[in-house]
Amino acid sequence: MKKVEVVTVGLGYIGLPTSALIAQNGIQVYGVDVNQEIVDTINKGEIHIVEPSLDIAVEESVKKGFLKAGIQPVEANTYLVVVPTPFKGNHEPDISYVEAATKNIIHLLKEDDLYIIESTSPIGTTEKMMRLIYNLRPELEGKLNIAYCPERVLPGNVMYELVYNDRVIGGIDEKSTNKALNFYKQFVKGELHSTNARTAEMCKLTENSSRDVQIAFANELSLICDKAEINVWELINLANKHPRVNILQPGCGVGGHCIAVDPYFIVSDYPMESKIIGTAREVNNYKSFWCAEKIQNEKLKFELEHKRKPKIALMGLAFKPNIDDLRESPAKYIVNKVLQNDNNGNYFIVEPNIEEHNVFKLTDYKKAVEAADIVVFLVAHKEFKELNIEQNKIILDFCGINKNRI
Repeated sequence: MKKVEVVTVGLGYIGLPTSALIAQNGIQVYGVDVNQEIVDTINKGEIHIVEPSLDIAVEESVKKGFLKAGIQPVEANTYLVVVPTPFKGNHEPDISYVEAATKNIIHLLKEDDLYIIESTSPIGTTEKMMRLIYNLRPELEGKLNIAYCPERVLPGNVMYELVYNDRVIGGIDEKSTNKALNFYKQFVKGELHSTNARTAEMCKLTENSSRDVQIAFANELSLICDKAEINVWELINLANKHPRVNILQPGCGVGGHCIAVDPYFIVSDYPMESKIIGTAREVNNYKSFWCAEKIQNEKLKFELEHKRKPKIALMGLAFKPNIDDLRESPAKYIVNKVLQNDNNGNYFIVEPNIEEHNVFKLTDYKKAVEAADIVVFLVAHKEFKELNIEQNKIILDFCGINKNRI
């Protein structure tokens, strides 16, 4: 491999696609991950996650020698931090992975290098990492280019959106911003918008909080409509006929590593000022609990009427349709909740996008529906929309598979 130009720290759902895209543009990339199995998989030209077109990009980049992976970083000119930023038990943001990744490359940094955080982060994280770097390497103070550029892609369409989506880029100073802009120009065709680091950090949190609030409104409507005996899908369809109304679709909650997490980064730091954002999180979390209760109630009704336990198909574990990503998934929470309340029940757990799960025994979706008395749709996977379900089965549809029922 020629001289490495870019080191990416983190080879997950964003880090690996980003690494592959940069490498496809003829730039030498060295990807770093703490998991040796992931490193070995990538170095064979293979992938460990499901994402359309990613397998081709990785295979080509490895074969041509532009992408290699390892456990420890190497010297480069640009360093991208693309690691998880979860929250702690009290919903406080955890930037320890960003800090660990930064410490792991500090000894390699040299004058005029570019350091970019892409991980979704609380406001001020970039400045904290700047202070961390300069505390340990004071001779570099004012001589590095430090910036923040959040990813804003949709799982299932990542390889396209990494290229064509606009990006927001904020440096700690104008020089850093311009250096980062020139870096992204090499492989991004969307428009690049320059700002400062704090605004770029807040921008990502704002985007996902906005989606969370909009989904909470739809989920709250679904709770009201259930009590009022109104079909929420029909209601939203009719309301959206108004030229200035665009209500989203309800679901069984909100999941994923972005929308279900990022609002807490704002609420944690600004609790008094973020009332709507905090309440939206409560509504969307409650919707998952409500769905679990509805399943239990339907099960009890069946037992009273038929004098036997029903067979129940729980359809979907991913946090959104047609992907294998279970992070912060409300569907997974619901399945866990239902099984905890009734560990002797007859349940078929379905997730067509993964082959096996370390906790749940998975069942083929067609077999599950055929055997079940009660079919519970938690995720609107494309396979589920093609099913022909017998009329005598009870259907609980929390994701709009069949919008004529709920």
